[in-house]
Amino acid sequence: MASEHIEHKLALLPALPGCYIMKDINAKIIYVGKAKNLKNRVRSYFKSSHEGKTAKLVSEIVDFETIITSTNKEAFLLEITLIQKHQPYFNIKLKRGTGYPYIKITNERDPRLLITGDVKKDGGFYFGPYPDVYAAQETLRFLQRVYPLRRCQGHQGRPCLYYHMGQCLGACFKEVPESVYTAQIKEIKRFLNGQVDPVKKELTAKMTIAAEAMQFERAAELRDQLHYIETTVEKQKIISNDNTPRDLFAFYLDKGWLSIQIFFIRQARLIRREKRLFPCVNTPEEELATFILQWYNRKNNVLPREILVPEGVEKKVLTEILGIPIRTPQRGEKKALLEMAQKNSRLVLEEKFRLLELDNRKTVGAQDEIMDALGLPHGHVIEAFDHSHIQGTDPVSAMVVFVDGRAEKKRYRKYKLTQTAQRSGANEDANTREVIFRRYSRLLKEDKPLPDLILMDGGIVELNAAKDVLENELGLSIPVAGMVKDNHHKTASLLYGAVEQTIQLDPKSQGFYLLTRIQDEVHRFAISFHRQLRGKNSLSSKLDDIKGVGPRTRTKLLKNFGSMKHIKAASLEELQALGISKTVAQTIKLSL
Repeated sequence: MASEHIEHKLALLPALPGCYIMKDINAKIIYVGKAKNLKNRVRSYFKSSHEGKTAKLVSEIVDFETIITSTNKEAFLLEITLIQKHQPYFNIKLKRGTGYPYIKITNERDPRLLITGDVKKDGGFYFGPYPDVYAAQETLRFLQRVYPLRRCQGHQGRPCLYYHMGQCLGACFKEVPESVYTAQIKEIKRFLNGQVDPVKKELTAKMTIAAEAMQFERAAELRDQLHYIETTVEKQKIISNDNTPRDLFAFYLDKGWLSIQIFFIRQARLIRREKRLFPCVNTPEEELATFILQWYNRKNNVLPREILVPEGVEKKVLTEILGIPIRTPQRGEKKALLEMAQKNSRLVLEEKFRLLELDNRKTVGAQDEIMDALGLPHGHVIEAFDHSHIQGTDPVSAMVVFVDGRAEKKRYRKYKLTQTAQRSGANEDANTREVIFRRYSRLLKEDKPLPDLILMDGGIVELNAAKDVLENELGLSIPVAGMVKDNHHKTASLLYGAVEQTIQLDPKSQGFYLLTRIQDEVHRFAISFHRQLRGKNSLSSKLDDIKGVGPRTRTKLLKNFGSMKHIKAASLEELQALGISKTVAQTIKLSL
């Protein structure tokens, strides 16, 4: 049942388009949504029954805000902006980049063919993406042999090696007419768009002529090029009667989980398939529309010429925003493709359900057990800290992050402690104060979300230091607990509260197992970072003792050889190749 505060706000909601922002007990944004009618949509969360992820979301909502927009299109755009800015827990979120390479024809007087992962609005032509980097490289090599453009750096007064090999049009020593480039680019585009039959006929004819002229090496090279087309370019069955680059999105919803399939049709073939699984809060059609906008808002993502979606998705608004046709096929091969993608969505979801349910009990349920033991509301993010040093030398701190009981390794952080802490040696109080201040003052400065719980590996010293910095220096009220080990250095209990009470967890519970994993993981991460740092410092100190080896030379040696063993094994010539004088190189060899 909604609180009195929320009931008052629901009564004031306008029947206008816009976005709504849901917040939890810590005023953290946990969900962003859009609506044609804010009054109806937001009220539905509190006046209807829900299950699964939606019920979980509603149970955590303590407050909400709304932003009115002029049109539904503006609401779509604002929603994507807010999701990317705040990264709310309950929203579907995508990585910023695609990670796949493209083949590019550059927009230059003497154009080139390149493989690139960086798509820019520079007038160039981009083809892809290629999920297989090797296939992209092989396609590029093939095109450079059959349809050469410029491969050298440009005019240098003499023909380059590629010109002699027939893989450059000669921009190195002469002016190539633009008409020649235009003709080559036309053929390259035809090939990359799937029209390979003319190329095969041309290569077959050339191979026959070469064989008749007893130019067997040339004939063998042409035979290999034909084989490449057959095995790489034509290995997939043609599934379309036209060469229109199109992307196809389908979904299947069951038990609150949304399974999305994306088919990428290029060169009349299905060249790539992506699949995603998400807990679904809104209607699947609305979630898919938001997903599509995020998908194409990522860096290095080239729009196709057409997008196919199921019935019910907001096609008009998506078309206006993306600037390409968004259609729902009613018959024929496109409809069959959409149905095939939907079947794949269902299959993926059914295969994953059993594992998802088991995993949820071991992760989300385990984290809830820890929160319950501490008397805290069910949050999502736990950050844990540990220190490492040897008798006070090279002190470091490390932080690991667990979201709903799962380790988020991309959010881990390492901290080399400053000279202030180093002078304190093994002073855990000083080390804790420094790392806590650095971490959370930065989050405040960058206006980033704070965790729901902080765990300190250690005892009362680390716990009190962290609480003091958070409350008295930063003005934050993040719950902090200490992870205590027994005499056998095994996880035993938690320290928590104003008077540091010992909180026991059932040693056979999932919550206890999760606490053990967190403590072991942060300890491992801190130790490995300390060993890495100590190894580098040890290696650097040995090099510093050698006469003539300064910081720049030391950096060169470490970067190129990586270890003292490899530096010692290097020859004088290899050392000198780095720009080191013969005298210093000889000194290095004699000193190691």
